Amino acid sequence: MALRLLELVLQEKDSGDVRELLENCMVIEHRQIRLADGEVLVRILLDAEQSETVLDLLEKRYTGEEGNRVVMLPVEATLPRADAEPETPAAPEQSAPEEKTSERIGREELYEDIKNGAQLTRVYLAMVALSTVVAAIGLNHDSVAVIIGAMVIAPLLGPIVALSLGITLGDVSLLRHGLLTALAGVAAALALSVLIGMLLNVDSTLSELASRTRVGLGDIVLALASGCAGALAFTTGVSAALIGVMVAVALLPPLVTSGLLLGGGHPTLATGAFSLFLVNLICVNLAGVTTFWVQGIKPTTWLEKDRAVKATRIAIALSMVLLAVLVGMILLARKG
Repeated sequence: MALRLLELVLQEKDSGDVRELLENCMVIEHRQIRLADGEVLVRILLDAEQSETVLDLLEKRYTGEEGNRVVMLPVEATLPRADAEPETPAAPEQSAPEEKTSERIGREELYEDIKNGAQLTRVYLAMVALSTVVAAIGLNHDSVAVIIGAMVIAPLLGPIVALSLGITLGDVSLLRHGLLTALAGVAAALALSVLIGMLLNVDSTLSELASRTRVGLGDIVLALASGCAGALAFTTGVSAALIGVMVAVALLPPLVTSGLLLGGGHPTLATGAFSLFLVNLICVNLAGVTTFWVQGIKPTTWLEKDRAVKATRIAIALSMVLLAVLVGMILLARKG
């Protein structure tokens, strides 16, 4: 796991409690440097997986006062090499921090990473348009290689994961931004692919098109795995670029297929492809929410935690119901 450096400027009279706050935390180094005007610079070096616990403690104790701000910086390396050890062994009667964040980055760092990917910008819409054009060409030419190329530039992972995290944290603002950005991307891709379908001679018998007009068990498993992988990519702090390809495979090709077939005059097949897209979207979001929840990502205060737990349970239950209804309707339509 990567290293993080936390910095906080306090009044010297308030800095004495920091060491006591950190006595049960696994930190690599803690130093206090005297500044001018009776201020102290507190520097804490620790593993990224420990940052959430320490940030929560510092937030509760210090950031409520005006002018206090904790800054977290990424650290590439240190010499000598860092080994985290507790500063002071906890006494038997003292309780360690109640929540552990092993094998994932802190909640605040995760939030900032995902929030940035949920912005509705001209660059985002341009990337959606470009990936749609490339995917449409690949589907119409029955070329797997070109379709994979479209997945590389598809930016759908950001807003989808933001939607999942917003539900998990009960964060209405993040949820709204993720939803609006995702809807804008879906609408742009669908409208553009319909237009391309009207201009091209779409052959609905091509294997790459025909395979995306029906929902199978493998498609559901793929979408669930994609959602889990997308969430894990963010929480472990690794590059999400390649994982985004996996998520895009579950979302963009069925959506573009639906638009191409609709524009090419095949409404029934287009409906089947759009059903596959909806099933995959629900599965990806369900898997993302469940992954965040299992990893213990939750708000700081008790009231926010209670609201977030309720929102997560409702979202999981609703997603499972919608998924069951969609799959049931698809199976009934096939029998009919």
